[in-house]
Amino acid sequence: MTLLDDLSGYEFEDAIASLFRALDYEAVSVADRVADEGRDITMRNGDTAVVVECKHTDTVSRPVVQKLHSAVATYDAVGPKRGMVVTSGRFTGPAEEYAERLRANGDPHPIELVDGADLRRLGEQVGMDLYNGRIEIVCEETLPVGDPERVLVDAFEPVENAPTRAALPAPDVDVRYRPIVDAEAVTRATFETSVGVIHRIDRRDHLVVDADREGPSLAPGGAATLVGVEPMPIDEARSNHGGDVSRFGATESEYREWVKRRLCDRLERTVSYTGGNNVTYERECRPAPSDVRLGTVRSLYLPRVTAGVELGEYSHGYAYDAAGDRQLVREDRIRRCVHCDTSGADAASYTYCGNCGSINCETHTREERLTGDPICTGCAVIEQFFFAEKYFFDETNAERFRERYEAMPFYRKPLENPRLLAVVVGIVALAILLAVAAL
Repeated sequence: MTLLDDLSGYEFEDAIASLFRALDYEAVSVADRVADEGRDITMRNGDTAVVVECKHTDTVSRPVVQKLHSAVATYDAVGPKRGMVVTSGRFTGPAEEYAERLRANGDPHPIELVDGADLRRLGEQVGMDLYNGRIEIVCEETLPVGDPERVLVDAFEPVENAPTRAALPAPDVDVRYRPIVDAEAVTRATFETSVGVIHRIDRRDHLVVDADREGPSLAPGGAATLVGVEPMPIDEARSNHGGDVSRFGATESEYREWVKRRLCDRLERTVSYTGGNNVTYERECRPAPSDVRLGTVRSLYLPRVTAGVELGEYSHGYAYDAAGDRQLVREDRIRRCVHCDTSGADAASYTYCGNCGSINCETHTREERLTGDPICTGCAVIEQFFFAEKYFFDETNAERFRERYEAMPFYRKPLENPRLLAVVVGIVALAILLAVAAL
């Protein structure tokens, strides 16, 4: 049994819409299931409006073609108009004769007939395998990758003592194009009992779905802020940045149904109401998939960019979803302390250690005693002077300061421990005051 035989009527319409999108038709839209007025799909081919009637049947007769001809003639569209009947089966002789007569007579609204064999040939043109039990989504657009090197440099800017743009080495960049489905939906549902309306739903939702082979799931928060960016051809993006492309894990019809079910789950409520007998009742108000009307449903790729640099002994990376100048951070291994779990906004500031290449929070950052530069507690050579710990880049610096300390006058050495010196001075001052008071 072929794939087309396995599809429901609605799934067949969605599959045909996917095919025409892949064939570069524009503004491909599937009509509302309730009342399509004989126009299952509308789209444009250049300046021509095309109205499609889908028939998932063994045979299509002449009345179907005649009905579509009338629907095209009354269709409100700018410019020339034509119709197309698409079937998974075949057309009867009278149906073909009627369509041929329209063309021969120069009718302003000709009707093209596309049968099951034609569908398979069209699918092969765009890489749709209509024999393997699935119609995979064929997508040729991605959100733009942008400039990964600039994004990485910008991520270093809040880090104190970070290398300058010129000093940062060229990053290693990996791009993976992840499939997503961008869907807009309107849900309208009314729930009534004998006492009247107890709950009403009338809302719009925008969902971005991760559509890889691990199964559909809602994309991590913020993805909806990226999909408004103008997409670009994925071949062009890969020629500039390389990267692997993940395949879509389901058909467009399956994603549409998943979005509807997900919205029904999200909008389900338990509603309390008082009946006519003054008794309080509870009712589960769950919209049905038929209450959800999908508007724009787009399939495209979302680049996941991972950029990293080697600095000293450490690697610092930054992973984000890209849409040109917009980014959604997924992993920040720059603004984090390599010595503890502090990361992101958990610290007021982070500081780069030029000695070992690490980035550290305030707790693990010190001042190098000899040079005054920042140094982390992980790589520093630590010695005590006047009971206070001092931090050095290496043994050479520690030895140089040791010699300087030995040469200091005795009254300057306590300045290496200001806190202890302040306590001692305070105690001495207090003792003098007590002694004076005792006189």
